[in-house]
Amino acid sequence: MRSAYQYRLRLSKSQVTKIEKWLDMLRHQYNYLLADRFNWYEQNRCSINSCPLVCYLPELRNNPDYFSQKRTLPQLKKDRPWYGEIHAHVLQDCVKRADLAFKRFFKGDSNGKKSGRPRFKGENRYRSFTFPSLSQNPINGNILTLPKFGQVKMIYHRSIPEGLKVKTATITRKADGYYVTLSTQDDSVPEIIPVDSVINPIGIDMGLKSFLIKSDGTEVPIPQYYRKAQKRLKKIQKALSRSKKGSNNRKKAVLKLGKAHKKVADTRKDFHFKTAKELLTSHDLVAHEKLNIKGLAKTKMAKSVLDAGWGQFLSILSVKALNAGLITKAVNPRNTSQNCSNCGKKVSKKLKDRIHSCPHCGYVADRDVNAAINILNLAVGHPVRSKAV
Repeated sequence: MRSAYQYRLRLSKSQVTKIEKWLDMLRHQYNYLLADRFNWYEQNRCSINSCPLVCYLPELRNNPDYFSQKRTLPQLKKDRPWYGEIHAHVLQDCVKRADLAFKRFFKGDSNGKKSGRPRFKGENRYRSFTFPSLSQNPINGNILTLPKFGQVKMIYHRSIPEGLKVKTATITRKADGYYVTLSTQDDSVPEIIPVDSVINPIGIDMGLKSFLIKSDGTEVPIPQYYRKAQKRLKKIQKALSRSKKGSNNRKKAVLKLGKAHKKVADTRKDFHFKTAKELLTSHDLVAHEKLNIKGLAKTKMAKSVLDAGWGQFLSILSVKALNAGLITKAVNPRNTSQNCSNCGKKVSKKLKDRIHSCPHCGYVADRDVNAAINILNLAVGHPVRSKAV
């Protein structure tokens, strides 16, 4: 099982200069590898589905893949000796990134979804590099030892539990400084609680009026961090728009705007972690809807949906539950708001109707609480009937 721990770095001026130099060199190498892929693509494709018997065929070349481009790295160090400063594994990870971007463009990811055409990285657009392998014990107090880079000081605010092995380290440049993300591996897999032996399950219904409502009737208010920060962000954005392109004032405004957005994102993420911990501390099973967040983000509710951050919260919830041996279950949201959780019959309601009142059995409840109970029933194996009135 893999888990990640992120720490802020306290770097000297020489270390900051070194990181920026590495990032710039890796950016150029990434663009070169991507250009080599596109050159092959243009030379070996035909824009029509047929051609005359006598035609000019360019000299074909083998498809540059991960292994063939990785074999060019020794020659790169001979032609450009300054690349010898970078660790070989970091250069190989740069090749891997270019290979992954090109594969997603053609073949798609594990789900078959294709990405757009990879873009060349402009200045300040290549923000991280990864050390795929570290020493046996890279952490000594608050000092992290990186191969061929040296020792760096980090704010070690949370110690890594014993038994976890640090596998990789990724240095990232963000708006407010530099961070390191340590990926750890835990060979001990916790036993998942069987659904039959769950003692205290709960169903949650995600919303925009409240962040979530539980099946027991309690709710978590929605913080709306972005909407509350809009006035401040608008002021910074206006200053950025008025500044001259390429000027130092514009660079300062960009940095200030990035810090403001990062503060909103960090505050929202902290709220998600605390809410997930509170749910998993009190309940063995958490049932939720399988939401189409990308579809909702294209509607008029886009700003509110993205401000709530449902996708990030559900991802954090599932990972934390897996690490603790608990259960999160996503159910089909179809008719969970329409069906009666007491008798199972369908009671049609419009979005403005916030109270569920069943004419068949007389059950009355808040619309979201009724939906949360239906979600819980579906998760524990009691399907809710869907009969029209």
